[in-house]
Amino acid sequence: MIEYIRGRIEDLTPTGVVLETRGGVGYGLSISLNTYTALQGKEEARLYVYESIREDAWQLYGFATSVEREIFILLISVSGIGGQTARMILSAFSPGDLVRIVRQEDVRSLRSVKGIGPKAAARLIVDLQGKMDGIEAGAGSATSGHSTAAISPMVEEAVQALTVLGFSPAPTQKVVQAIILEEPDIKVERLIKLALKRL
Repeated sequence: MIEYIRGRIEDLTPTGVVLETRGGVGYGLSISLNTYTALQGKEEARLYVYESIREDAWQLYGFATSVEREIFILLISVSGIGGQTARMILSAFSPGDLVRIVRQEDVRSLRSVKGIGPKAAARLIVDLQGKMDGIEAGAGSATSGHSTAAISPMVEEAVQALTVLGFSPAPTQKVVQAIILEEPDIKVERLIKLALKRL
């Protein structure tokens, strides 16, 4: 089992990162927006790892904190919730927000995530009630904004990330551009979170 990978950040997008280790091996890891935010501006990183091994695929998920990985593992333990959906949930909410949502039985917030209907949201809350006790999950976020000059690359980055998460490019781009008109100085991670709730 891989506990963590430490290496130089060779590529970083809102949905994935490539870490090159000292041996010259590049590991591609799927990440959430929370981890993406934590990695911005860094040249090296250590990510906690979850390995998803199936007959047809081997996928690595990376997490900036052990708490986020712990919550991811709890999410995929719920019937009907796979790695992609769990990552989408962790992209829509910070670990701290998600802990509060479960404790407060906030079905409405969970339903704002693509693929989570009323039954899935209720099942998540029932299955996770009590399991998150003792988890200390801070909900920090970056505060730097984007200038108007960065809007085009930011639109492209956001649309690409949302496309990877399963949304169609054309309607996604319209939603992203509409959000930017409302908040010109928005950060890319917040842009994607808002788009996730509108698509």
